[in-house]
Amino acid sequence: MGAGTFVNPSTYPAEERPAPAHSVDMPLLLGLIGLLVFGLIVLFSASWDFSLEMLGREPTYMFSRQLLWLAIGTAGAYVLSRFDYHHWSKLVVPITFLTIFLLVVVLLTKEVRFGAKRSIFEGSAQPSELAKLVSIIYLAVWLYAKRKNLQVFSLGFLPLSIILGTFGGLIFLQPDLSAAGTVLIMGGLLFFLAGGDLKQILLMLVVTLIVGWLVVQVSETGQKRVADFILGLKDPTQASYHVLRSLEAVVGGGVFGRGLGQSLSKFIGLPVPPTDSIFAIVVEELGLAGSIFLMGLYALLIWRGLVIARRAPDMLGTLLASGLVLWIGVESLINMAVMVGLLPFAGNALPFVSAGGSNLTVMLAAVGIVMNVSRQRGEATRTNDEWRSFGAAFDLRGWNGRRRVSRSRRA
Repeated sequence: MGAGTFVNPSTYPAEERPAPAHSVDMPLLLGLIGLLVFGLIVLFSASWDFSLEMLGREPTYMFSRQLLWLAIGTAGAYVLSRFDYHHWSKLVVPITFLTIFLLVVVLLTKEVRFGAKRSIFEGSAQPSELAKLVSIIYLAVWLYAKRKNLQVFSLGFLPLSIILGTFGGLIFLQPDLSAAGTVLIMGGLLFFLAGGDLKQILLMLVVTLIVGWLVVQVSETGQKRVADFILGLKDPTQASYHVLRSLEAVVGGGVFGRGLGQSLSKFIGLPVPPTDSIFAIVVEELGLAGSIFLMGLYALLIWRGLVIARRAPDMLGTLLASGLVLWIGVESLINMAVMVGLLPFAGNALPFVSAGGSNLTVMLAAVGIVMNVSRQRGEATRTNDEWRSFGAAFDLRGWNGRRRVSRSRRA
């Protein structure tokens, strides 16, 4: 069965038909609402001076745009929560070609912002954000369709490498090193969850490390970021300017913060407080307590997403739900780790918090798809053939407190 094949659920035997639709997962919805409200409050505090001084607009400019994109993204998420995720099997190929076309358009345009060509329509859209979402959907559909042949090198690892190389290469040329790295990370993670051969996974890891090292050697941006990161590990006072200003904000926040709206770093040199650096504003204004609360909201969202993945009616639902929520977790972790000097600098946004319409809408779209999986939950529809390799790779079913069922081992 190819990536574009869709099987009508009504043709399943009675015992294998998808369970009837359920209501949306409330803990997931509450976690999302908490993140959105938290993000809007922090964004208003972080963006008013930036909008006024750096953009020459009214103080509420970035906040108002975020509200507009939030409305668009919420509508999209609602539609996707009602859209049967099985139909992605038919739509993902044309959507993938459209995304690749948009990535090529970015490279052909002369629209340069912050030293990179990442956007179109005067900065209103970043196709690299869409590419992350589409790559996860495509890989989930492709891995599900090829689940019986993943152990075969020419049918598993090799096509997967071509898929990831196409997305990652086009994004890298912008250049957007962090987005390209995110695509590769999620590709390897989904391959593991789908039950890919451990030897092939280790080979992928080795190849990724080698390619990453070569990229750093030929990229001035990559060399500078890695060099600054190493210096910062040895001596925090020698870290990059961005990380130094961020660490000052973090230290100034203490345990309970200076108070909402009382950040000093956004006035004295912290780069782009409403976007890449917004986590530093969170810690400075709300302190360690506020940052832990924010991490707790992310943890709630990821936990419920994995629960939904465990209860999905088939392996496609599990790969989609787990891949999308883990992507949100990876993006969040990278952004927060960078701000405290634990990773080389990357341009990842903080999901649902950073200003940016492209990132906000694709993240809401991801949650909408997860919600649709949750509405179709039902373990009775799973087949042993689908879950043999997945259960061996990652035992999501063991998290529900019940006794684990026996299953065949990985070949």
